Amino acid sequence: MLIIGPQGAGKGTQANLLCAELSIPHISTGDLFRANIGGKTELGRLASAYMEAGDLVPDELTQRMVADRLQAPDANGFLLDGFPRNIGQAQWLAELLQGRGTPINAVVLLTAPDEVLTERMLARARADDTEDAIRRRLDIYHAETLPLIDWYGERVVRVDGVGSVDDVHARVLVAIGLRSAPAPGADHDGPSAGVVVDGAVPPGGVKAADHAVGSGDDAHSGCVDG
Repeated sequence: MLIIGPQGAGKGTQANLLCAELSIPHISTGDLFRANIGGKTELGRLASAYMEAGDLVPDELTQRMVADRLQAPDANGFLLDGFPRNIGQAQWLAELLQGRGTPINAVVLLTAPDEVLTERMLARARADDTEDAIRRRLDIYHAETLPLIDWYGERVVRVDGVGSVDDVHARVLVAIGLRSAPAPGADHDGPSAGVVVDGAVPPGGVKAADHAVGSGDDAHSGCVDG
C-alpha cells in the first residue's frame, strides 16, 4: 500500500497510525537517508557526496536504499512513505514487488485544499515557510503526484485530510476496508464522509502481509517533506 499526500496534510501522522494498526514497519525514504548517512554505509557515503556537491541524489541510489530495506525480516508487510516519487520509480517498485509476489493493491491519497495546507504550514512559523515557498512546493507536489495517481488508477482511494487526527485515521481505515462505513442514514459527517474510492480494495481489506503504503517526504531526492 502507498500513502501519498502534500506537505501539511498530516501524512506522517496518518502513516504512523496505520502502521500501528497493521503492525507493520513505517518505511520512510527520509528515515532511510538519515540512517544510511548517519551509519556511514556505502549508500550513505554516496548520497552524502551528491548532497555536498549540491546535486540531487539519483533515483537509482534511492531505489537501492529501498530495496535494501525491503530485504529486512520485518518487511513482510510495510508502509512505504516517500517513494515512489515518479513513474520511473513506480515501475521499478512494481517489478521489485512482482518478484516477491506482493504487488501494491491500494494507494491512500490524503487530500486537502491548498489554502488549508498553506494556513497549516504558515502556523508552524518556520523560516522556510513563506507563502511563495509553500506555493512552489505545492505546485511541485501536484505536478509530480498527478501522473502517479493516473498510473496507479483503480488502486487509489482518496481520503479527506481535513479534520481531527482521529477522524482522518478512521476515514483511512474505511477506505482500505479495515473498518465498515456507517449504515445509510447515519451521520454523514462521520469517518466515511471524506472517502472517495477510485477503484476496488481487495475483499476483506488490506492485511498486514499486503505490501503497499507510500507517501513521501524526502528532500534528498529533490522533493519536499510531506
